[in-house]
Amino acid sequence: MARSMVKPLRTKPPEQFIADFFTSFTNAVVHGSEDASDVMSRYCTRDVVQVADGIPLDWDHLVAHLRPVRKNLRAFRFEVHEALADGDRIATRFTIHARMRKGGAMSTRVHMFAEFTPDGLLRRAEQLTRAVTEAGTRK
Repeated sequence: MARSMVKPLRTKPPEQFIADFFTSFTNAVVHGSEDASDVMSRYCTRDVVQVADGIPLDWDHLVAHLRPVRKNLRAFRFEVHEALADGDRIATRFTIHARMRKGGAMSTRVHMFAEFTPDGLLRRAEQLTRAVTEAGTRK
């Protein structure tokens, strides 16, 4: 099994953990040359489930999602507004700022409850998302 690329949640403040996790993961997806499944194995458990806006995505669906991200994402940053941790669980609110190959800039606000393994792999995430303008209001 591949080793997680981020340190466990307990080793840093939750805001920093989330920023590091998603920045490192997205960098590996966008700028790396590895197969998407190999990248996923360093950041997620094999039984990972991410429920985004009521739609459950398992390992295979998440890997499939990474392929167009790799092709279309040109620049990104994660702005973590707040995060609270309890053991290996975290509740966070952050904004993804992205520039796409086609369509230009976009921002998405994410409210997430997640569970990580003791070594920092994502096991489960429940997310609610919405598009926002740069000023933070809903589009």
